Amino acid sequence: MSDTASALHWTEAEARNALRRMFDAAVASAEPGAAVLRHLPEKPKGRCVVVGAGKAAAAMAAAVDAAWPDVALSGVVVTRHGQGLQQGAARGRITVLEAAHPTPDAGSEQAARKILAAVQGLGPDDLVIALISGGGSALMVLPGGAMTLAEKQSVNKSLLASGAAIVEINAVRKHLSAIKGGRLALAAHPARVVTLAISDIPGDDPAAIASGPTVADPSTLAEVRDIIARYQLDLPASALAILDAGTETPKMLAAQNSVQVIAAPSLALAAAAEAATQAGLTPLILGDAIEGESRELGIVMAGIARSVRLHGHPLKAPAVLLSGGETTVTIGKGPAGRGGRNTEFLLGFAIAMAGEAEVFALAGDSDGIDGTEDAAGAIVTPDTLARARAAGFQPRVVLAAHDSFSLFDAIGDLVRTGPTGTNVNDIRAVLIGRGSRPAE
Repeated sequence: MSDTASALHWTEAEARNALRRMFDAAVASAEPGAAVLRHLPEKPKGRCVVVGAGKAAAAMAAAVDAAWPDVALSGVVVTRHGQGLQQGAARGRITVLEAAHPTPDAGSEQAARKILAAVQGLGPDDLVIALISGGGSALMVLPGGAMTLAEKQSVNKSLLASGAAIVEINAVRKHLSAIKGGRLALAAHPARVVTLAISDIPGDDPAAIASGPTVADPSTLAEVRDIIARYQLDLPASALAILDAGTETPKMLAAQNSVQVIAAPSLALAAAAEAATQAGLTPLILGDAIEGESRELGIVMAGIARSVRLHGHPLKAPAVLLSGGETTVTIGKGPAGRGGRNTEFLLGFAIAMAGEAEVFALAGDSDGIDGTEDAAGAIVTPDTLARARAAGFQPRVVLAAHDSFSLFDAIGDLVRTGPTGTNVNDIRAVLIGRGSRPAE
């Protein structure tokens, strides 16, 4: 850090570098292979079957395969299209399949059927290691009842556009699934099931990560019906028939089953805070489970940042505000542009800050993909709005059209990491480099 920065004044280059170091440290703390190796269970007397779903599934599977060469091991995991080979498990003993995210495809259903088949016919001396991470809900799909994949895709699309929280979305998914909400663990009985999960869920509830395929489900049919009514979801008749049948998800599973969260947003934010301290900033972690509408959270964060800069509350600058969780973007009936939770948060933040000096921000999805685009997120600087207008954008119009990706792409402020192979949800950092009001 330069002498200027140490005197509370940060250049744009210094701020960008510091923010990126924080984000990279957060992602590195959730490296799947290392996390799995720290939490492997005792080796079984019989066979070991590895199953899993999520953006980190292939990397997690590769770690188990390499660690246990002396165990009779097989299995099937599914990850996002294009990530299986990158995560290094393609030539191991565990089959790596690929499917679509966030909207499931035929590969998602094929993967679910193969995973269910892999745990059939096991005995009490056998072990199932379930490797679960964010994205698993879409990557492993087996519609219940008479639902078709196309109908499940329609339900999933409606849920994602509804503004519902991820826990609410997963409650509906579990009750319409033949594999989620503990049903995969039931299929593996009487084998022992050990679940190692990388959390992308606010609060790190294992039952909610990838819709909890191996975890007893606390959500109820009554709650699901309330969610459907609250968000005015239009479900196909086949989905309504499943709910009307009154069949609940499993509320209890075998006592020998266990689940452990091995990487989580809280740990990622702690790593980002350490990187901030090393850069000469005072970090404040606001929480790892912050939810709400993305653009509205941007306004809230701008207000806190302004308080830090002008009044030294809730801490003195130079400082960084860190937060995690999963916000939502509610799409109306009109057409939507290109965007994601993080770029929408950042554009809302930039508009609220209105170019105020020495306030910078980075927000990105730890999996490297914000929504469906090819960037993790973006960076905001004091001149973001000015550069956007110079490029022909009207920021408020862009925000209303949910086209934030296009704006940040045009001004060169997207953060592109490529798929990271892990997922501990969004990482947001707001850097405040000046502690007093600038001269008028």
